[in-house]
Amino acid sequence: MNTDETFMQRCLDLASNGKQDVAPNPMVGAVIVHQGEIIGEGYHQFYGGPHAEVNAVNAVKDLSLLKESTIYVSLEPCAHFGKTPPCVDLILENQFKRVVIGCLDPHDQVAGKSVEKLQKNNIEVRVGVLEAECLKINKRFFKFHQKQLPHVILKWAQTQDGFIDGIRDSEERKINWISAPETKVLVHQWRSEEQAILVGWKTINNDNPSLTVREVVGKNPIRVILDSHLKCNPNSTVFTDGLKTIVFNTLKDETVENVDYIKLKDISTKTVLKALYELKITSVFVEGGSSTLQHFLTDKTWDEARVIVGKNNFGEGVKAPEMTGIPELTFEFAGDTIYQFQNK
Repeated sequence: MNTDETFMQRCLDLASNGKQDVAPNPMVGAVIVHQGEIIGEGYHQFYGGPHAEVNAVNAVKDLSLLKESTIYVSLEPCAHFGKTPPCVDLILENQFKRVVIGCLDPHDQVAGKSVEKLQKNNIEVRVGVLEAECLKINKRFFKFHQKQLPHVILKWAQTQDGFIDGIRDSEERKINWISAPETKVLVHQWRSEEQAILVGWKTINNDNPSLTVREVVGKNPIRVILDSHLKCNPNSTVFTDGLKTIVFNTLKDETVENVDYIKLKDISTKTVLKALYELKITSVFVEGGSSTLQHFLTDKTWDEARVIVGKNNFGEGVKAPEMTGIPELTFEFAGDTIYQFQNK
């Protein structure tokens, strides 16, 4: 790596610290360098809080050095007033000598405007350092603004013989575990990294899941249930634990305590994803049953899939969704095999 790439990589490392807390904003890191030495750095820590550039400037002990410094930012500085003032103005006020940007911001209120403003004020600007990496870290943010849709991750566990659930011969509500207990911790970590988690009504009635991140320290995703005709058991945990739940249905619009019932014209994947976009949800983790997952696969309305294959066999039960293609990544975890797919 050359010097610019080295400092941009540091920006990316910093940016990733905000993964659980900044959505629907992007993850951004900033590093200030004077004569080859880092004199200040920061990242966007939480939604509504100071941006990376502000935190980096505030970390500099001698502000007089900024006129002879370069600021590295993984994403183009904002050019508009939102919850905070424009970061491009902060850069101009401090008269930075040079600005190095990982990638442009697709937000229609930015989209190159900051670069243009900096250049008009005779500040040297370089754009596109580690661009692919900078785009990847904010793939949720980019899809949200470029396609007006959330980033969709499918996840399910299946047995060696291809079943997602066993035969249910009673009214007992329970989860038929397939993966190892340690894998549950990994799944909860995955949940904490997305804004919402989605299941169908049958999963609620069969498993009575909490859909939280209780196995890790992190932020609970907003729970989204697809329940066209409101068949969910009203005594389910998702309705009684006080945490936020959204129920997409075709019958009513109503809010009851922690539950928002949102009426849609239909419960197709495209209609649901458009509704999530309008709610400013940038990513959704789909953990529903086989039918719900298969709808996303068939409609090709998914971006990533994570398939966990346990060691056991059910012999009979509910068949797992049909996944075709070659996994982008395969690895072993606690005795389970995990396959990760990309919808290209």
